[in-house]
Amino acid sequence: MAGRFGGYQNEIYLQGLGGATPAMTTDLSRLEEAAGGVLTPEALGYVAGAAGAGATMRANRESFDRWKIVPRMLTGATDRDLSTTLFGTALPAPVLLAPVGVQSIVHPEAELATARAAAGLGVPMILSTASSRTIEQVADANGDGPRWFQLYWPNDQDVCASILERARKAGYTTLVVTLDTWTLAWRPQDLDRAYLPFIRNEGTAIAMSDPAFRARLEKTPEEDQPTAILHWVGMFTGTDHGWDQLPSLRALWDGPILLKGIQHVDDARRAVDAGMDGVVVSNHGGRQVDGALGALEALPGIAQAVGEQVEVLFDSGVRTGADMFKALALGAKAVLLGRPFVYGLGLGGEDGVRHVLRSLLAEFELTLGLAGYRTPGELTPAALQRS
Repeated sequence: MAGRFGGYQNEIYLQGLGGATPAMTTDLSRLEEAAGGVLTPEALGYVAGAAGAGATMRANRESFDRWKIVPRMLTGATDRDLSTTLFGTALPAPVLLAPVGVQSIVHPEAELATARAAAGLGVPMILSTASSRTIEQVADANGDGPRWFQLYWPNDQDVCASILERARKAGYTTLVVTLDTWTLAWRPQDLDRAYLPFIRNEGTAIAMSDPAFRARLEKTPEEDQPTAILHWVGMFTGTDHGWDQLPSLRALWDGPILLKGIQHVDDARRAVDAGMDGVVVSNHGGRQVDGALGALEALPGIAQAVGEQVEVLFDSGVRTGADMFKALALGAKAVLLGRPFVYGLGLGGEDGVRHVLRSLLAEFELTLGLAGYRTPGELTPAALQRS
């Protein structure tokens, strides 16, 4: 069906006949600048900031810039279909909303607004363990929308089991285990403001509402919030798990499991050997290891090594439809969108998230067709040239 997403362009132009213009920019690379006008300095620094001097975050963007699209002509790309399938579930397009925590610092409706916008477009939302709303509240807001759950792996097996059981009961189908953030990196933008949302009880809703976590406390979080927060921080950070512990997660989750934060081919192979169902090639948006390679640099080798055995998804640095095109051409089955939708949330709540998603998908569909392709499945490295 031609124009399912690309038609957003025509919708905007037609609104212009009545003198209306979009409430926020359609250039998704400018959203951070726009969000700076509405977010607190602390919130903007937390969302936009990176580890160290920001070299890895810059490397993510530079990696995209090194690949150029080579359009082909007269390919019959009038009719386009962006749909794909992940773990047996049909999706309208190969994009998911990345797990981003503490969304309450950018908008009062937080993850609830994000969940509604994602469901309206049929795009999966990956809920962060560091959510500002509970697992059940977000599921209610998401309704019949597809939803995945991201785990910051706690060092308490009973709490881990309780959280995952809640997620399964609430309709989250797929588990994404983040491996690269078992402790926080050196993040100057937050450190210079002495700002960490978690110790202010932002992004702690899932733990504070969990019966197994609450059972570990002498007093409830309502009675003694500081002690509960410190217990949460100690349980979810500071412990690096081992490959030999993955079976314990498999015992707790009967759906697909992906490992997020994979950047080395050997780690991708170990994920396959451990019986995982997928990997997310990611460097956490440059927020964890300063001076690391751009995530897109790691993607082709990992996709070539394990892409026929497990699903390979991509995260870190995606800003535009052209970025989506490049990541898919280099072997990703789908991409995760992070900071741009958070800026959209801050600028316009549910409507802002929806606008960002529609803009991304419209640009991707138009780029796909104008480059000579009809479906994401047709993309291969041959669609690109490295400069």
